[in-house]
Parts: sequence; C-alpha cells; structure tokens
Amino acid sequence: MKKTDFFLKLAIIAIAGCLALFFTECKNNKSKQGINSNDTLKGTINISGAFALYPMTTKWSDEFRKIHPNVKINISGGGAGKGMVDALSGMADLGMFSRDVKKEEQEKGCWEINVTKDAVLSTINSKNPIIKELKNKGLTKEVFYKIFISGEINDWGTAIGNKNIKNKINIYTRSDACGAAQKWAEFLGKNQEDLLGIGVNADPGVAGAVKKDVCAIGYNNKIFIYNIQTNKKYEGLEVIPIDINENGVIDADENFYDSADEIANAIKEGKYPSPPARRLSFVSNGTPKNKTAVEFLKWILTDGQKYVSESGYIQLPEDEIKLELEKLTLK
Repeated sequence: MKKTDFFLKLAIIAIAGCLALFFTECKNNKSKQGINSNDTLKGTINISGAFALYPMTTKWSDEFRKIHPNVKINISGGGAGKGMVDALSGMADLGMFSRDVKKEEQEKGCWEINVTKDAVLSTINSKNPIIKELKNKGLTKEVFYKIFISGEINDWGTAIGNKNIKNKINIYTRSDACGAAQKWAEFLGKNQEDLLGIGVNADPGVAGAVKKDVCAIGYNNKIFIYNIQTNKKYEGLEVIPIDINENGVIDADENFYDSADEIANAIKEGKYPSPPARRLSFVSNGTPKNKTAVEFLKWILTDGQKYVSESGYIQLPEDEIKLELEKLTLK
C-alpha cells in the first residue's frame, strides 16, 4: 500500500470519528436541555385574559416549549373579561380566567378547566401614616364594605377608630372587567360594578397607583404584591390584614402576610377566606378543538404542576387535578 493511500485512510477514519463525536455531543446537549429531536408536536396556541394567571402561564409556556420546540404559544393580558370574550369568539384557543363562570357564559358554550389557585388581597402604601396600627389591628369585612361599597368611611382615622387622624382614604379599583375586582367585591357581598374608587387598568396599574399615594387603598392579586425571588412584598406595598374574628386585633392565626410563603400556606389551608381566595382556570368555546392546546393543558395538570409553587401560586389538591384531567377528552 502506498503511504499516501495509508495516510488518506487514516484521515478519513479520523474525520469520521470526529463527526460521530460531534453528533453524539449535539444529541446529548439536546437531551440535557429537555428537547426531543424526534418531537412531532407542532402548532400554535393563542391565549389571552386574566392578569392573575399571566405570569404562571408564561412560565408554563417557557417550560413546555423546551420539550416541544415546534410549538408556538402567544400570550396576552387584558383581564378575565377579555379572556372570556376572546375564547367564546374563537379569537383565542384558551382564555385565562380568574372568577366564577356566569350562567349566561355557560349557555354560550363556555368550557372551563381549573389549573391553580391564588387570592386577592387589599393593598396600601407602605408609608401610610397609620401603617403600624393597620398591621396590628387589621380591618373587618364590615369596615372594608364601608370603604369600598357604601362610602360611609372615607378617612383613615374612622377606619381604625381614631378621631384624631384625618387623612383621607383614596380608593383605587380596576377599570377593566377582571376576576380580581369581582372576587374582592364578592368578599364584600357585591359585584365589581359596586366598587367605589378611581378606575385603573390592570394589576400592575393598581399596584403602581398605590405605591405613589401614601393614603391609597386598593387590591391586587397575590403575585403582584409579593416578589417570588425575595419572598417579600414589593417595595412600596403593604397588605391590610383581615380581622377575621372581628376582635379588634390581628391574632397569631390571622397573621400570615409577611412573606409569599406564609400567605400561600394560609390560602392552601383555608385560613385566608374564599372569596377573595379563588381558583384560576382556562376557558374555551366548548372542549378545546386545538389538539396542541389539549396537550398543553394535560402537561400543565401533570408535569407542569412542579412549577406552580416556585412561581408563587398554590397547587390544586391531587383529587381535584384528576377530575380536571377527565375533562380533556376531545369530542
């Protein structure tokens, strides 16, 4: 054999070995990233609706697409009302939803599946002049009613029974049709339309308004009050504790607002009232026809549940998850 032929064969063998190593490494890297190169799931899912479910849906979308890179998921906020309208009209495959489905919505063909749980809490500015008294005493449901519904109480002194304090209460409410407003109103025995206050669009809007006004009162979904990275409330925001037993003081078993973990446990254990605690769901016009959306929902209720707690939400009980999964039968 000629030397040139020998060295040529060696070169070919070496190149082949390098290529094999390269493709093996690529395959291993894809495996490490959770990407299945043979994945056949494709399609687009359009989702809109409740701000309460928006952060969780975004997290689920990111993780799902690591497994199914050929799936495209478009997510937009706008409030629970928009989610319902878009779902029923077919503009969205799924509507993010954060209140109870109304009878007339059911009659129009609304289909619903619960996926997680959270709560609405009353928010104030952290520099409110009576912040210490409010955190120690809290407010009863009756006082909240007289602030948000009847308007009988319009200053902070009256709210805590101190006539020497004259600071006016500035109420901020939601201007968009949303689950947070409806659930806060239901806690007070009314509907969103009955809430007083300056209308502000979206959860971030209400939180921002409260942060800028030391005499403000508002309400927000839990995820827009607590920073899940620090486990603490966002700077500028505080929560008004609910004096559940109405004894004029926040007892140890009513004091669970200092951290995201504490309030999450209180919601999970039923210590925080429902409403304003509530389940979050997706809605559609009948059972979803988009098979990719169905697979997404199945994943959310199985493997996707491991991301719920770390994202600041509360998992549904196992028996309830099984019941929700039974709804996912394509017709």
